[in-house]
Amino acid sequence: MTQFRQRPGTKSAVRILPDPFPDITAFDAIIRSLILKNALGCTPYRSAKVNHPPVQRVREMYTAKFVYRDTNGKQIGRGSEVYNTIEGYQNGIAAVISNMANRAAHGGKVKHLLSADLFSVTLKCHDPNGELYFLSVARDRLTLSSFSDDEIRKRVEIWADGVSG
Repeated sequence: MTQFRQRPGTKSAVRILPDPFPDITAFDAIIRSLILKNALGCTPYRSAKVNHPPVQRVREMYTAKFVYRDTNGKQIGRGSEVYNTIEGYQNGIAAVISNMANRAAHGGKVKHLLSADLFSVTLKCHDPNGELYFLSVARDRLTLSSFSDDEIRKRVEIWADGVSG
């Protein structure tokens, strides 16, 4: 059987956050700040006749978790919904909570489990050295991938030292 082989040149690194982001507002504030303030010193670039910003979102995923309880407080069901925008996530939570047919089908009251929700945004960054790399920011971790220059990792580490949930 063929094994995976590491390709020379590209690396990845993961940092687990000691305190996960408490909610979508704190999470989004970090993402917006990273893009608008360009804390990693990325540069705009042109590829295939298209201009790209220094940092851009390439993937977003927001998962809302729910539990259903009967009148005695016993769990009788659970569910989750996945959204690709923050607006979808926020509107989706309200829709699930207010969906009377869904509550009747479960036979209980729905509660949003904010502490169990998952958030993830993958950013594509263009380093001044011309290298493209990816930074995935999740609720509880940061993943840097597809980089070869260790200076990129060091710059992300310095930025990450100031990030807390």
